[in-house]
Amino acid sequence: MAKGLDELLDEVESKFCRPDPFCLGKVERSGGCSGGGGILSNDWNRAEAKENLRSTETFKKEDDLDSLINEIFEEPNFNKKPFKLKPKSSGNTSVRACIQDLGKSCSPVYLGGSTVPCGVGTTTSQSSFSLNRACDHLRCISCDFWVVSYNDYMWDKSCDYLFFRNNMPEFHKLKIKLVKKKGTRAYACQCSWRTIEELTDLQTDHQLRWICGKH
Repeated sequence: MAKGLDELLDEVESKFCRPDPFCLGKVERSGGCSGGGGILSNDWNRAEAKENLRSTETFKKEDDLDSLINEIFEEPNFNKKPFKLKPKSSGNTSVRACIQDLGKSCSPVYLGGSTVPCGVGTTTSQSSFSLNRACDHLRCISCDFWVVSYNDYMWDKSCDYLFFRNNMPEFHKLKIKLVKKKGTRAYACQCSWRTIEELTDLQTDHQLRWICGKH
């Protein structure tokens, strides 16, 4: 019976009192595991090992986080290339020239009969060559109206200021004072009117407040 009891104790000891790999040195120094004391020692050693493992993983994560932050705040080393402006194409020059043409003014400003072509009147200083064109973009700086003109018409002598004041710029109202005459051109704004037969420089008529409104 004593032999059977020894075998049972050996079996219990082999199952419940195996030395833990983390505390093998401690078990050997304490003279082996015996009873409940050995089980408590093993549990304590396992808890300590787990805590050490957690601390190691925490330190590793903190190191990785520090490395990531350093990478973010590091100044990137880009190869900076000088910025070069593209040369202006010839197309831009032509477009600019067209825009300038649209903003031209007559110099000098001409009035003319129906035989005088309309357009931009200019005189070049080098050859004194002039384009004899009657300005068709006249504007009055007194009444702030655009000047209208009618080819092969003249104004009736009965026209007065109130007539133009009340009827400008409606042609169906103005035509009752227009008289057919070939070669003439009738001009009018809301405050002034003229009948012109020949090419006339606007500066010679000091009563008119008309200017070229640009073409």
